[in-house]
Parts: sequence; C-alpha cells; structure tokens
Amino acid sequence: MEIAEKPGGTAMTGTAADGMPKAEPPEAGAMILVAEDDPDIADILTAYLERAGMRVVRAGDGRRTLDLHLSLRPDLLLLDVQMPRLDGWQVLSEVRHRGDTPVIMLTALDQDIDKLMGLRIGADDYVVKPFNPAEVVARVQAVLRRTAVHGGESPRRVLRCGRLRIDLDGHQALIDGDGGSERGLDLTLTEYRLLVHLARTPKRVFSRAELLGACLPEGEALERTVDSHLSKLRKKLEAQGVVGVPVNVRGVGYRLGGA
Repeated sequence: MEIAEKPGGTAMTGTAADGMPKAEPPEAGAMILVAEDDPDIADILTAYLERAGMRVVRAGDGRRTLDLHLSLRPDLLLLDVQMPRLDGWQVLSEVRHRGDTPVIMLTALDQDIDKLMGLRIGADDYVVKPFNPAEVVARVQAVLRRTAVHGGESPRRVLRCGRLRIDLDGHQALIDGDGGSERGLDLTLTEYRLLVHLARTPKRVFSRAELLGACLPEGEALERTVDSHLSKLRKKLEAQGVVGVPVNVRGVGYRLGGA
C-alpha cells in the first residue's frame, strides 16, 4: 500500500474575508465507519480521516459492522470486501436493505467483475488496494459532498408505511389521524427497533434469526422472543387502528406490509 507522510496535528477552521467563520464542508465532523480486518490499514485510514476532521469508528468483521451501522447510523461506510464472519458483499447488501448510507468499497481484487458487483448492489465508489490513503480521504469527501443535502436545514429522516410514520431523528413512531392529527405509540426500545428494521424495507420478509440479531439485546438467543415482542407491537398498532401488521409469513418470518 502506498503510504504518504503520516498526518498529525489538528484540523483548523478558517475564516472568510469578512472575518466570519467559513461554512463547514459536509465532511466536517462526519462519522465514518471503517470496516477493515487489517489493523495496520485501519490505523492508517483512521489517522488520515481524523486529520481531515472526521470521526472514526472501527469494525474488524462483517457482523460487528452491521451492528455498529444499525446503532450509530454513520455518515459513510468504508467497507473492505474480504472480511471475516460476513464478507463485504453481504454487508453491503444488508446496508442497502436498511437505507442509503454512502458506501465506498475497499478491496485487493482489481477485476471488473468485482467492481460491477459492488456497483450493482449499490456501492457509491470503489478503491483498489494498494491505495494512497490521501486519495481515500479525497474520495470520502467527494461522496459526502455528493450525497449531502444542499441549502437550508437538513430534513428530518422519516420512514412511512401507510398511516404509520417513524421519525428517526425524534426516535418516535406516530399514527396519522384525521385532519392532520397524529398519535404517538408508546413502544419499548426493542419494539421500536423491530418496527424501524421492518419499516426500512416493508415488503421484505425478515427471518426471526435476522430480527433477533439486528434488534434484540445482545445475549438474547431465543427466536421465539421475537414473536413475543412483535405480538405486543401488533396489539399496540391495532389499538391505534392499524390492523394486520406486522405480517407473519408462515414458515419464513415477518414483514411490515406490502405484497
């Protein structure tokens, strides 16, 4: 891997000609999840990204990457293809099921078929090892700028499914009523996590094992616990007039709605 001089010091914020602070670029303070099982490469990427003013969280395997992605909601994912437990393609596929987090793939496989696979699944960019870490930072900055909301305050992140509305920033689930009114759902943390996970791709059927791993507290190992939580969630939705969801697909798992 090409290594430039290791960065040091602290990134400074400049001022405009009128003495007012410059507007921070989209990457300033962005949280980057670095999914890389080689600690030396992860150390170098971390140093360069932090020097550029970004925050870094690291994961050494695919399963840990998905756990951190779900709990921390990073602004961008730097994802190595050859990862233990779950490989980069599996992680990318699940991240795309969940939403539109920007993803840059890192791989030693310099073949067109691998690039096409990443782009087909939904990668935003692709970097082949060996790479110059400064170039990786530049690509991260470019993707963050490209995906940033330009002008004004960023809109609140909201998931919708029928009358159900989930405000991700406000961490609340609401039911739309008549005349623009809305009613909040009093959910436990696990019920909320299950609802959000299902609502991200409401037509997809999730197995109990998937829901258990993604939404329930660590150490919880019984798949039938998922049934219990979803039963309670369904009753709370029915009490607010939302009937028949989540849907139990016999022998497979659950989906929130849709055909």
